[in-house]
Amino acid sequence: MISAIQPSTITGADATADALIARVQLAMNRTGGLDSQLMQAAGGSEHAKVTRAGHVALVGRPNVGKSTLLNALIGEKLSIVTPRAQTTRESVRGLLTTADTQILFVDTPGLVEASYLLHRSMLHAAYTALDGADVVLVVLDATRPGEAPGGQVTEMLRARKDRVIVAINKIDAGTSDAVRALTSWSVRELGEQPLLLSAARRDGLDVLLERLSTALPEGPFLYPEDELAAQPVRFFVEELVRETIFEEYEQEIPYATAVRIEEYREASDPVYIRAVIYVERVSQKAILIGHGGSRIKELGTHAREKIEAFIGGHAYLDLWIKTLPGWRRKAGALKYLGYALPPESSR
Repeated sequence: MISAIQPSTITGADATADALIARVQLAMNRTGGLDSQLMQAAGGSEHAKVTRAGHVALVGRPNVGKSTLLNALIGEKLSIVTPRAQTTRESVRGLLTTADTQILFVDTPGLVEASYLLHRSMLHAAYTALDGADVVLVVLDATRPGEAPGGQVTEMLRARKDRVIVAINKIDAGTSDAVRALTSWSVRELGEQPLLLSAARRDGLDVLLERLSTALPEGPFLYPEDELAAQPVRFFVEELVRETIFEEYEQEIPYATAVRIEEYREASDPVYIRAVIYVERVSQKAILIGHGGSRIKELGTHAREKIEAFIGGHAYLDLWIKTLPGWRRKAGALKYLGYALPPESSR
């Protein structure tokens, strides 16, 4: 604190000092104090902003709308969406950053009954995300009240009750009886009163985001504020090609295919992308190609349009098809394609 100087003692150098003091005092009055002024000059503030950041895992049965919900929360299409179940095979990570909160959403594969090794890989991805999340968002489907999670998943959720939030999706399409049944399950099994929402219509999302934000731990942001995804562009390009296959082919073909990007030249104009579609049988390869190559050309056109919208520029999509017999059931093939396996299955 600077002491006041009596006017009768001011002469010469003292006048200069007094003028300096007056300027400092004026600055203090205008800014609320010298400390505040200095902190602002250094890029800080009197009261440091409290931020929250963490991982939110979206878990639930297949086709409950987890991917639609992720896209609605982020405001961008990151997770592929089709009417078919089990579209999501690997966790998709999307970022939402506000002034004081950063949420890393993890859209997980649906909780399926494992019929083969790929299913076990999908369950492993879901369990890993659930186990490592700061908050677990359990998504229920108002149109399917009898399909709430059970067994091992319910036990895992009970063990994390302090960080579980439950949401009933598709309330615009479900019945009031279905919503009551799912609410009873949530309260009985997890001690949680569920939130009600419709991801497709964006109803209830503000309340959900507020609940998620307050549940996250305090801490610095984990990623740059302008990022929307925590995975490389190649991953999303693969997903867009796979989504197009789900849309344009029937029966077993979409489930028997895997897509991997083998070359991505971002510096070229248009961006050059070489994608390989893996199938299990030669007959599936023939169906993908179509008569005279007609179907693969159509697939390439529609997938390229999606990719160009995603990357915001022109792309040249070079599609190849290869046979990898029985890849969904073989550990070596799944690891080659980049799927994570549970430890007991990786040998």
